[in-house]
Amino acid sequence: MAHPGKFPLRLGIYGVVMAYLVGDLYLCDGPLSQRLKPADANGLAAAAAVDPVVARVGAYNIHRSQLERAVRERLWLEGRTLAGLAPPERRLIRQAALDDLIDHELLRTKARAHAAELQVADEEISERLSRFTAGFSNKQELADAMTAQGIASMQDLRDRLAARIQQEKYVEWRIAPLVKVTEAEARQWFEANQQHLATPGRVAARHVFLPTLERDADEAKRVLEAALADLTKGTKDFATLARELSEDSLTKDGGGELGWMTRERLPAELADCLFSLPLNRPGLVRSKLGWHLIEVTARLSAEPRSYEQARPEIFSALEIVKRRQAAGECRAALRHFEANTIEIYPTRVEE
Repeated sequence: MAHPGKFPLRLGIYGVVMAYLVGDLYLCDGPLSQRLKPADANGLAAAAAVDPVVARVGAYNIHRSQLERAVRERLWLEGRTLAGLAPPERRLIRQAALDDLIDHELLRTKARAHAAELQVADEEISERLSRFTAGFSNKQELADAMTAQGIASMQDLRDRLAARIQQEKYVEWRIAPLVKVTEAEARQWFEANQQHLATPGRVAARHVFLPTLERDADEAKRVLEAALADLTKGTKDFATLARELSEDSLTKDGGGELGWMTRERLPAELADCLFSLPLNRPGLVRSKLGWHLIEVTARLSAEPRSYEQARPEIFSALEIVKRRQAAGECRAALRHFEANTIEIYPTRVEE
């Protein structure tokens, strides 16, 4: 089995998986864009000249505009731009983006063929949509991102999310037998990596959260400043303020409790605050998503862990490694068996 690398492995793998999933979500115009409207031969020829087909998967055309969006999205996820790349690296990025587009279409076709076994409920789509939109600080930022990726409407976004969930279910269906972790594998990994398994320093905290996606940021700050004043004067306690004001549905009814958190689990703007804030001294913090009235209620230093203590996390991390490897092998096998349906036009792929 491939060595999974240094602990905490789970966080690094989650980032890779999430980057892969988010990147794939936007890499294609989707099946609706392939419906051809009536047009004369001259019109079709003109359209092809403006936005040529760079590859074909079965009857599905991948256009240059899709490839350009895929390249931008891939670089954005890596924090880079085309301007900073040398020509050889630009070519590699374009080829990798095209490979993702081709794999996306192959997976979409397979998932649709097994749609009866891979049903996607409205609740699943709504939950995924909620998580997706929570990553934007306001409606305009969301609208700009949708426009940049060729997403015409919220229904279009829901359709794409549904297709993505169905594809994830297809891959999981194919690889499920390959991702089981044995006790022997987990113990072997522990013995090789126990020096990296110390429990990192962590804090327990609670918050009252007001997002700024649909609210003016200054207004949210004023509301929480008033709440902080109530807390300082003792006219209201933290749990009451969380129930009355917080829009974090997962924590508001539990007094705003966030539980124990390591620095690696937190965005930088929150981590710096939480690991420097004195105990039981609430304050206001601005994050990308909104304003937080936050209080650190306990703090623990790093400490070593036994196998039994680390076992659940080791199993989880190794399963993620196996799932990533199996998913890659699934895509490679799919590309191999469907090779005769794929046609690439190299001269049109070039910039």
